[in-house]
Amino acid sequence: MNAHTAPQANVLTIQQLSKQYGARFAVNQATWSATRGQIICLLGHSGCGKTTMLRLIAGLETPSSGSIQLEQDILWNAQQQVPAEERNIGLVFQDYALFPHLSVLENVMFGLRKLPKQQRQTIAEQALKHVSMHHHLHSYPYTLSGGEQQRVALARALAPKPQVLLMDEPFSNLDHRLRDHIRQSTIEILKKTATTTVIVTHDPEEALQIADQIILMHQGKIIQI
Repeated sequence: MNAHTAPQANVLTIQQLSKQYGARFAVNQATWSATRGQIICLLGHSGCGKTTMLRLIAGLETPSSGSIQLEQDILWNAQQQVPAEERNIGLVFQDYALFPHLSVLENVMFGLRKLPKQQRQTIAEQALKHVSMHHHLHSYPYTLSGGEQQRVALARALAPKPQVLLMDEPFSNLDHRLRDHIRQSTIEILKKTATTTVIVTHDPEEALQIADQIILMHQGKIIQI
């Protein structure tokens, strides 16, 4: 089959990936892939290895063996390693990790340091428009609700146009009533921007609602995709 008729190429390819701490495997021989714009959920109980998987992809932890590939580029294998900051991967943590001393606009501009200031501001404003937070440009994080902070964190992660976005339990800190609404609008933004996204969750219902593909993990192993 030639490239033109091939199905969607993988954006992210994980092969035989393992992370060992002493005798214990946090991730054990994991193999899976994501195509462009796909939303993948890593699902499983606490301690099953899903957050470690995210950290390996981000470059925050070093695998013991296997490989991580982003489109045509090897991010990690036994021969070569690309440092975290050069991976073109976006991250949204559970606590959003916004800088309290920076305004909403400055927070989103932060990830665009390589560009000239005017361009950074334009891209940041555009990203904030995407998440309907444009009217809060000059607000500071402490003045925002949890849902608003989450949208700013999303804008900050999407502004550099990452090839893959990683989200660790992004909705778990939100008020129950808000959660469905914010989850829905987040997924709409990810679909609209065709962002390939890997979301860690322990909530099967959440995974079923949002994922194109669910990867079920247990004790470091993938038991079902």
